[in-house]
Amino acid sequence: MAAAAPPATPTIRGVQPLRAGQGHSYLWRRLHSLSGIVPIGAFLIEHIVSNFEAVNGPLAYAQQVKFLNSLPLVRILEWCFIFIPLAFHALYGVWIAFRGRATVNVYPWAGNWGYLTQRITGIIALLYIVQHLWRQRFSGISLPEHPGAAFAKVQHELHNPWMLAIYVIAMIATCWHFAYGIWLFAAKWGITPGDKARKSFGYVCAAGGTALCILGLVGMYAFINPKYANAPEDVMPDQPAGIYLPAPSTAPPNSTNPQQPGNVQ
Repeated sequence: MAAAAPPATPTIRGVQPLRAGQGHSYLWRRLHSLSGIVPIGAFLIEHIVSNFEAVNGPLAYAQQVKFLNSLPLVRILEWCFIFIPLAFHALYGVWIAFRGRATVNVYPWAGNWGYLTQRITGIIALLYIVQHLWRQRFSGISLPEHPGAAFAKVQHELHNPWMLAIYVIAMIATCWHFAYGIWLFAAKWGITPGDKARKSFGYVCAAGGTALCILGLVGMYAFINPKYANAPEDVMPDQPAGIYLPAPSTAPPNSTNPQQPGNVQ
């Protein structure tokens, strides 16, 4: 009597969890997880902290932008540690998101909601970063060559209520994505073994992400603070602290915000 053939293994759609040595994509997923912390996460923290200098006015912000762009090999560092890792993390993350399957409608557990929100916030962050890089880095006046124009350039953009709303939503989404990404990184790499360690570390990540988001939102508010309304199109970063003078005109034609000399306290 012939034995019955074993049932075929059902094909499960989606991205499987990280398991050492299993699957040809294991290495890529490890690199994706790591790149979200270093260097992208480190750059996110630096970027938010640097933007927080805007609370001290156009001159302080111009000096910070000038300092960052005067670092040795800054263009090489920018491509090797920001643009290329960011492109890899974003594109591979989109691939994972569209191959995965959300199950919150069947299993509304915290982990499943975290899986879904991590994908949504990642896509929001990606769309924001693309437009932000284009508008602030690659179009209009070049800030690496004219750091004194940085404050006014951001200020003009945030005077649009729709763009301000996009910035706020993107800041919240990006900080959530980063904070939860740290938690996932620690769990996947075995840094927090056990439910108790993961739960405790979850509070740490939530507190850190919230603090980073508040820092970013406060720095963002500085650009629309009435105290610095109508900032000059370009300032001279080499001026003494507390005083800024308009630099020789570098503003684009038909600007609606003429240069205005003045003092900033």
